[in-house]
Amino acid sequence: MRRSDARRGAIVTESPARTWLTQEAYDRLQAELDQLKGPGRTEIAEKIASARDEGDLKENGGYHAAREEQAKIEARIRELTEKLRNVQIGTPADDGVVEAGMVVKAVVGGDEMEFLLGSREIAGTTSIDVYSPTSPLGAAISGRVIGDKVTYAAPNGNEIEVEILAAKPFVA
Repeated sequence: MRRSDARRGAIVTESPARTWLTQEAYDRLQAELDQLKGPGRTEIAEKIASARDEGDLKENGGYHAAREEQAKIEARIRELTEKLRNVQIGTPADDGVVEAGMVVKAVVGGDEMEFLLGSREIAGTTSIDVYSPTSPLGAAISGRVIGDKVTYAAPNGNEIEVEILAAKPFVA
């Protein structure tokens, strides 16, 4: 996205937020997208056509259910397309800097926690907690290093202190 900065007479290029994914997570999401765009769309179109052939659409529950399913499929296709358009594949550097794709160990509000900073899709079937880099906690710790202490405002307005204990790249 481009916008102009009239005060400086400059053009500033803004890029949408990138989603960090492992190769495995990217492949899984791409396969889901391919399935939804191909066989998924074909199957739902057949369901809609079959239900339409049953007659009066106002009282046709099968038709309305198929149309709702179609809307969900199309929404998921849009979501996956956008996510895969703005993706960064790979493993972040093991340099102790907190960023997307890192498993972070921290003391949060007095409790020690370990979580993945990134997207739920990265974690796949693992049970690790995931926090978005844009969440209040994620935004507060992004770019910080081991030993840093920061505070952030929780959604309820409370100030919560965080101390970074460790940050290592996520390995699926």
